[in-house]
Amino acid sequence: MILPAQDTDTSQLEAAPADIAEPEQPSSARKPPRSRAPAEQPSAEDASAATQRQRRGTRRQAGGGTTSAAADDNLQPPGHVVPVQPVAFRPKGSKFTADSDTLMEAVVKVFCVHTEPNFSLPWQRKRQYSSNSSGFIISGRRILTNAHCVDHHTQVKVKRRGSDKKYVASVLAVGTECDIAMLTVEDDSFWSGVEPVVFGSLPQLQDAVTVVGYPIGGDTMSVTSGVVSRIEVTSYVHGAAELLAVQIDAAINSGNSGGPAFNSSGQCIGIAFQSLKHEDAENIGYIIPEPVIAHFINDYERNGAYTGFPCLGVEWQKLENPDMRKALKMQAQHKGVLIRRVEPTAPLHTVTQQYNILMSFDGVDIANDGTVPFRSGERISFSYLVSQKYTNEQAVLRLLKDGQEVTETVTLRAPNKLIPFHIKGKPPSYFIVAGLVFTPATVPYLRSEYGKEYDFDAPVKLLDKMMHAMADAEGQQVVLLSQVLASEVNIGYEEMLNTQVLTLNGVKVNNMNDLVRLVDECEDEYLHFDLDYNQKVVLATKHAKTSTKEILDTHCIASDRSPDLLAAGAAAAAANGTSGAAGDSDSGVKAAAAAGEKPGSSRAAGTSSRRR
Repeated sequence: MILPAQDTDTSQLEAAPADIAEPEQPSSARKPPRSRAPAEQPSAEDASAATQRQRRGTRRQAGGGTTSAAADDNLQPPGHVVPVQPVAFRPKGSKFTADSDTLMEAVVKVFCVHTEPNFSLPWQRKRQYSSNSSGFIISGRRILTNAHCVDHHTQVKVKRRGSDKKYVASVLAVGTECDIAMLTVEDDSFWSGVEPVVFGSLPQLQDAVTVVGYPIGGDTMSVTSGVVSRIEVTSYVHGAAELLAVQIDAAINSGNSGGPAFNSSGQCIGIAFQSLKHEDAENIGYIIPEPVIAHFINDYERNGAYTGFPCLGVEWQKLENPDMRKALKMQAQHKGVLIRRVEPTAPLHTVTQQYNILMSFDGVDIANDGTVPFRSGERISFSYLVSQKYTNEQAVLRLLKDGQEVTETVTLRAPNKLIPFHIKGKPPSYFIVAGLVFTPATVPYLRSEYGKEYDFDAPVKLLDKMMHAMADAEGQQVVLLSQVLASEVNIGYEEMLNTQVLTLNGVKVNNMNDLVRLVDECEDEYLHFDLDYNQKVVLATKHAKTSTKEILDTHCIASDRSPDLLAAGAAAAAANGTSGAAGDSDSGVKAAAAAGEKPGSSRAAGTSSRRR
């Protein structure tokens, strides 16, 4: 989330910025538990909902976990050699000093104008709003800040300390999972006389830390000090990921997000990004540590773009019970975790199966509780070893299959979620036929429809798919009948909403492209949509297609489909040697004209609520 300049309600758990103001909940509502949130304040549109209750954003079964790249991206086991960072990360020959003026000059104020998608009305966008945050200059003429500071940006500007000029910045990369964004400025004068920060290593407990930024309460730079209180794997609110984070007792307020945290030697040891606000807690802030920052920068250096954190794609269970270990044919010297499920799209799917035992990752033995050694006298979840890797890198696994040890090599890839936590800044997909609005299920969509407590208020079947279902193939989506725009052609279906589409005329619908293709190519007399809960929608094919244009005009909708679906249809038509899809010709022409535009050029009335 991002930050206007009022009181901060950092008890919010919004990760993706699709929040729309919703009616305030009754005062008798349940008491909020502890929760973490971006240090930024919500947008002006979100201000009316800032006092809402907050619930935990994820559910986990006891004694188990996942190897989501989200988890623990940053710790090193004993003997682990940290790769030498490229020049862009650790400048050669830097004459860096810990002089305070040098540090202050590298910290900038970030001004951003955001225009978020309206996930409930995906053909339009919300009213734009502005936010202020912090950032700092690194080598290579680049600036680091938080991803939620520039999420759904339409304009980004930066200003140096003591300057009265704002410079237009461009966004080079956005790491949603790790909540880091990289900017640059084309104007040479912006970089004149400034020295980039130098990064330090992961701090120790009780090390002094100083947070610098532009929080609320004034326009000039603010400096707060504290010590390192804790280092552990923590939920990153913005990306719904779990990575290494450093807890500090220095104040982190709205506007601090994206600002650097320095150690006593003047080295940057992290980026301020979220804080904990709760009646039972005080002065709890979190910074993104150097290992996560290094992974983000190195990823960009290697690939020219951010590719994310890889994962194994398995769910696992602890093996602390001796009877279970014996039943699984484990010897006294064997340790590891039980693989409960393997995602069909995961790299491990071809080399292991359910109820095999994962004993080591890249030569590091995994204990029965799922931990591995970390620093002196500490242990951490083995999943951090996975997040240390980069996408498309190989890893060596030692497995126990039916009592026999085997070694397998796998290529790691980014997670493939059936219901994704975010859509990486892209506009949402949609398709309309006969007033039936279809869209893929995503966490931002559920939050838009059911509010911040979507994980309690959304339909149970959707929540089950979000928490436990796995994609059977790349590109698979949960396609929803989002709503019905009332018209004569769809009489009787007006109250249907947020129900999964299973088949169309007996053919399984795997994703939005499947649905669009099946409708466009349908020559049957009727369109038979089979929905979840054994519901059915039947429309006369010809009448459904011809009525679509009138419904679009009534609701001021420019196109019957989003630009991504139009591009996919055009590519398929070109591959087949045809002139185009067989759907509504008028809306197709309009869509073609708008192919290069973002949805939302028209403004229509509508309301929706927010995510967790």
